[in-house]
Amino acid sequence: MSTFFYGIKQGFKGMFQNKMFTLAAIGTITACLFILGVFYTLFANFRFMVYKAESNVGLTVFFDQQATDAEIKGVGEQIKDIDGVRDIKYVSADEAWEKFKSQKFEGKDDLTQAFGDKNPLQYSSSYEVYFDKVADQDKIAEEIKSLDGVRKVNGIQGAAGGLSNFNRLLAYVSITIIAMLILISVFLISSAVAMGIAVRKDEIAIMKLIGATDAFVKMPFYFEGIFMGLIGALIPIGLLRIFYGTVVGLLEKHFASIHFLSFLSVVDIFTVVIPVLIAAGVIIGLLGSILSVKKHLNI
Repeated sequence: MSTFFYGIKQGFKGMFQNKMFTLAAIGTITACLFILGVFYTLFANFRFMVYKAESNVGLTVFFDQQATDAEIKGVGEQIKDIDGVRDIKYVSADEAWEKFKSQKFEGKDDLTQAFGDKNPLQYSSSYEVYFDKVADQDKIAEEIKSLDGVRKVNGIQGAAGGLSNFNRLLAYVSITIIAMLILISVFLISSAVAMGIAVRKDEIAIMKLIGATDAFVKMPFYFEGIFMGLIGALIPIGLLRIFYGTVVGLLEKHFASIHFLSFLSVVDIFTVVIPVLIAAGVIIGLLGSILSVKKHLNI
């Protein structure tokens, strides 16, 4: 236990003895983890926006012209039972006609008057079907087409593939950038600890001569790396908290009319960001220290 506390004490001492190298290492880790945090918030919010977009992608199911209300209701019950279907909404023929008029004939009432009281979409009652995953669109559409009473199923061509591919692209890009940032951070923390070892080379030699164990000699450098990593993680967490709330607030204020522009809450983001950045900082610091000690400390 005394060795453990000695390592903590010497780790702090080592940080203050090599102020320039410590500040350089902490600054670099801060910058890398800040970028990592920014990228995560962007990635998480893009995924969230894609999810919101997916929730608005659906199928439109039309019925046979002679289908009765009971048969239409039965089709709806069968659709609800299909795996992957999240929700369905019934749209009557009158509702379909009103929606069509508002979209195509807005401000042109004289054109709609030509139809009189007749509804040209009298056989266009339908179900709007929404699913959990947009990638399931084609499978669900095939199941619905096989149901008795279904005349036609319309969907957005390419939506499933497009959104799924976009999700995969985001995942690949994020993994690549995160890996690069981690490698850079480990290299820099390793360099900083190596400088500390060089500065304390004579002290280490004396400690070995009087019988200090390998663990006793190495532990301060491990703690030094951990402390640098921890401090380098706490700073970007604070900065990200300030910037995220400010930027999201401005975007929501000035771009409120863009319906798909929605963001995760501060709680949703930082429930992940705080433990991830702290763990990343500590692991990067420890890994950098281990690599440096192994390479430069010949004991």
